[in-house]
Amino acid sequence: MVRLTKIYTRTGDGGTTGLVDGSRVSKADPRMAAIGDVDEANSAIGVAISALGNDPIVAALLQIQNDLFDLGADIATPGEDFTPSDMVLRIVPAQPARLEREIDAMNDAMEPLRSFVLPSGTAGASSLHLARAIVRRAERSAVAVDPALNPQALTYLNRLSDFLFVAARFVNKKAGGDVLWVPGAAR
Repeated sequence: MVRLTKIYTRTGDGGTTGLVDGSRVSKADPRMAAIGDVDEANSAIGVAISALGNDPIVAALLQIQNDLFDLGADIATPGEDFTPSDMVLRIVPAQPARLEREIDAMNDAMEPLRSFVLPSGTAGASSLHLARAIVRRAERSAVAVDPALNPQALTYLNRLSDFLFVAARFVNKKAGGDVLWVPGAAR
């Protein structure tokens, strides 16, 4: 269990930060950019949760927030061995598989898409769309890390953006439906 008695350590004052293995990297390192983008996505999901109130989807979002902490730890653990252990957190196939099941369950309750969807609608759905866009950035950042990250971490990010898109549609469905793109409407 994590126990923090002091929030500041001063070890990062020179522009570096520590990884799980004890090594230090620049705070501008691509690995740190990916971790920061995952953290931002997690915060955006927190905003969506606050906008959704008692919606049943909140339980899944809380699980996702926990997964994103696991994902941050995974990204912060350099190496080519992606096997999880008691001491090493790694994203495992069951995590993106769970997202796929949840996506399928929501999709089964909706009509197929017949147009592109604008990232709009209710406050909750709009917040989910924003979180989705941030997750897409986190995915791009994670792909840029060299050496490559855990493939399951990349799969999780890809699936999470799908989940957030479908979740936004699902939330909007309860409020009357998607906000659809009308090509050339402002001409």
